[in-house]
Amino acid sequence: MKFSLGPTWLVTVAGLALAGTALHGLEAPLWSRVRARQPALRLDSHWAAAGQGLLLGVLGGFRTAAADLAWLRMAHAWEEQDGVATDAWLRCASILDPAVLGFWINGARILAYDVPEWRLAAAGGPGAVPAAARARLYQGQARSALRRLAEAREFHRDSAALWIEQANLELNRLGDVRAAAASYRRAAEQPRAPYYAARLHGELLRRLGEKPRALAWLVQLHPRLPANVESAGAALVLARIRTLERELAVPAARAYRAPAAEPAPPGR
Repeated sequence: MKFSLGPTWLVTVAGLALAGTALHGLEAPLWSRVRARQPALRLDSHWAAAGQGLLLGVLGGFRTAAADLAWLRMAHAWEEQDGVATDAWLRCASILDPAVLGFWINGARILAYDVPEWRLAAAGGPGAVPAAARARLYQGQARSALRRLAEAREFHRDSAALWIEQANLELNRLGDVRAAAASYRRAAEQPRAPYYAARLHGELLRRLGEKPRALAWLVQLHPRLPANVESAGAALVLARIRTLERELAVPAARAYRAPAAEPAPPGR
């Protein structure tokens, strides 16, 4: 993230920090006023670790700059492998500037993948922790990350990236293939979704043993894929269709007939 600390901003930060100490007793009523005036901030959060300086930044109209500062503080906590502070600053940055999708997605990844490794290291390493306890830790952190992604959808309702991130967590951390398949499908249904989301939905249906559903999905998907766009994977989808037809013993007369190649649509 690009972030420039010019002289004016340094003076502002210093002023906010000094004012924050003086206004400790006013935090609760001020925060109530902010929540009333800013519907985008209506999320439950733990503000104790964020301090009063950022709160005053919100009131003064410095939300974007304060969010960047919170992200920098998060990066420092991340380097120190401080899970509590990292989570607090992640929430702070996301609440201050919820329009930044990267705050939410990167925050979810940190919760799901980094924090459990820190906790295992603090316990003496993965080998010192029983397998069942490690599994509970991974699953608990993954579910915390999923809750963060659900919060993000309040501000990014048409984001395919959020559904893809959820599917990746469900598949790789929770081992829930069915849930991941559903999330990849939700991703594929969003505007400007990457082509691979729909392919992965079909692949997970096949993995679940639901080959007729997988075939039906890929058959309706293939005609919409531009043959001259490599990322669309039209040839790959067609190959998977043929494989499923062989596995399901589909008669030649009922086999899928691929349409002629069409030009690529813009913006994909």
